[in-house]
Amino acid sequence: MKTANEPKQRKLPLEILGIGLGIIWLIPFYLMLTNAFKTPDGIFANVMALPDSLVWSNFVVAFQELEFLKSLFNSVMITSVSIAIIVIFSSMAAYALARNKSRLSTTLLFVFVAAMLVPFQAVMIPLTTMFGQVNMMNGAGLIFMYLGFGCSLAIFLYHGALSSIPVSLDEAATIDGANRFQMFWFVIFPLLKPITVTIAILNVIWIWNDYLLPSLMLGQDNATIPLKMFYFFGQYTTQWHLALAGLTIAVIPVIIGYFFAQKQIIKGVSEGAVK
Repeated sequence: MKTANEPKQRKLPLEILGIGLGIIWLIPFYLMLTNAFKTPDGIFANVMALPDSLVWSNFVVAFQELEFLKSLFNSVMITSVSIAIIVIFSSMAAYALARNKSRLSTTLLFVFVAAMLVPFQAVMIPLTTMFGQVNMMNGAGLIFMYLGFGCSLAIFLYHGALSSIPVSLDEAATIDGANRFQMFWFVIFPLLKPITVTIAILNVIWIWNDYLLPSLMLGQDNATIPLKMFYFFGQYTTQWHLALAGLTIAVIPVIIGYFFAQKQIIKGVSEGAVK
């Protein structure tokens, strides 16, 4: 006969495993926070130990050296504009491919899917050369590159979501007098909100943390936070106390953004999972 404690006993190993994984996941944050308040000597003396005293000047110097407000503005602008363009153009392209059944649309979809397999490093030098010839080694050129590299996965995901939306909705909108753009923007696109949230999350993580592509396209005047962080890592020495303080400062906007958008993010992801 089963006792009331048996289900709890069965869940105990999973709970222990979850706690252990949670601790492992939090270790990098512990190291970042504790060592951000130390002197260089304190870091090299014992990385895992708590700081003897809180060195707040690390954050002041890191904030100034990063030109944090300026680099934060650059990161937010490039990320937000890139996400908006990827979502708009990819959703429209996927809609056109999903609603026009032909060999050409199938071939184009295959080309977009195949493009995901091409690594950026393989086309890095030719692309930067071409963009340099047309004077687009700037933020606009970087956003255009993000559209090219991000649209393949976005179109693939949107195309899969559109296959579950019946064509009868298009026909009903046409009967009501809507043109093709109105049909897509006011009828179809709102139904794509769950997959839009997923695409936005994936691309925000990629674009916000990207270093290689901005390092090739941007100068110091419009550098993003990852580019500015490289200032603390020299050829012969690394200013770990300032680097970790800078990382702590850089994480704050992400946490604040997630705090305000968590409801929409969780809702969108859960709706996408249900569908």
